[in-house]
Amino acid sequence: MLRLARLPLINNLKIMANSITKPATREIIADFADEIKRSKRPGAKPSKEVIYFRKEHLDNIERDVVEVRVGLLRFRKDNGRIASDVLSYERKHAPLFEENEDAQKTLKKFLQEKDPEKTNELIRSIQHTGQRAAAIITADGFLINGNRRKMALEELWDETKDERYQWMKVVILPGKDEPGGPPTVQEIEQIENRYQLQSEGRSEYYKFDRALSMRRKIEFGMSLEEQLRDDPNFVKLQKKEFDKKVREFEEDYIRPLECIDRYLEQLGREGLYGTISTGISDREGRWQAFYDYYKHVRKKLDDHHQRMKLGVEDDETGDVEEIAFKLIRKREFPGLPKLHKIMRDLPKWLANEDAKKELFELLEMDLELPEDDCFDEEGREYDERKKDQIWNGKYQEELIRRVKLAQQFFEHEKERETPLTLLEAALKKLEHENMVPEAVNVFDIQKAMELAREVKKAADDLESTFYHLKKKLDKVTKTKN
Repeated sequence: MLRLARLPLINNLKIMANSITKPATREIIADFADEIKRSKRPGAKPSKEVIYFRKEHLDNIERDVVEVRVGLLRFRKDNGRIASDVLSYERKHAPLFEENEDAQKTLKKFLQEKDPEKTNELIRSIQHTGQRAAAIITADGFLINGNRRKMALEELWDETKDERYQWMKVVILPGKDEPGGPPTVQEIEQIENRYQLQSEGRSEYYKFDRALSMRRKIEFGMSLEEQLRDDPNFVKLQKKEFDKKVREFEEDYIRPLECIDRYLEQLGREGLYGTISTGISDREGRWQAFYDYYKHVRKKLDDHHQRMKLGVEDDETGDVEEIAFKLIRKREFPGLPKLHKIMRDLPKWLANEDAKKELFELLEMDLELPEDDCFDEEGREYDERKKDQIWNGKYQEELIRRVKLAQQFFEHEKERETPLTLLEAALKKLEHENMVPEAVNVFDIQKAMELAREVKKAADDLESTFYHLKKKLDKVTKTKN
């Protein structure tokens, strides 16, 4: 069973899962840089552009836009749009070395599978009006932005053999021995972040990949606040409003990702993010489920007052998370509400004693598959998605039965509950034989006083409401008479 005591391991596991280790300054590959210099298209119409690099956009510093051969430009594995694919691949297979042609083919495949509709739109746009915005590359030809433009140009060249599609407009960042020197890893992350947020006409990041990209930037020293300051939508916000946005992004991206890490840890799949989702069109994707779990369940479990209202004890928090993880792994419940609705209802079910009891029966079920079920007849291990399917088949009947019973107990109680019965139940609890103040732990007396004050305030508010309702009723009755 899950236990919170294990959670301090998560930060270390996150770093272990990210097998992309980098020096502070990105190493420039001399041979590649020489090729880029030699490949500049002679006679191309000169132009200049201000880019989001260091503080150049603030000082309106222009850089040359040149044309280089598309075939010399390379994809970076640190592209935020394919973060989940790269991390999963490296965790499962081996590190991807960007200078290697096979690695480039793998990265291109990842990019092609991300929102192909947007790529097709870009192909039609370039065919109609040409490449409008210049891409940004390192001195040795690695793309910081412009990956889709490279793919679009390559496809147009393959289709038409038109010479113009062999060239791409780029701004080349400084290399060794050039003014300012080559960009650091953090500066490259800043550039990507700034252009990611200038999303007009570009493919939006899938939320899961964006969450991974955000966290990677944080690990490189670029705080979430710094990332959001690059967003033109937030530039003019007052500090209070800006801080609120930072909290929203943390809860929309970083916290659900932490839940995913705990889930993968329990399954022994640290870093295998491709088993969660492969992209926006992934029918079996679970990013949204973890988002819903954090927003509607985990957030309440982390709040002492909310947890008390649900009737969940401190030492049951890990149990509730394990139950939620099993529901997420199941993902589909024929004849029952969709998973996002189940996650929203889970706190209410937990607050019902009978429903909670049914859900806690799921703790007897293993989250992991027995080893014998992980291999085919010839001894080959199934991939993780196949294991999920086998697990679903093995426990489907029990999962559906327990969830259905929990729902029924809650619905039955809801039908029975009226304001009057709820008040009677509350009074009965306050007058319960176990309500002995002297039995409260000395360290909990302050907390008991705070709760008693909250109960009194709630009772006073209700009495005031009923008093005013009675006054209105008396007035109506008097008027009629």
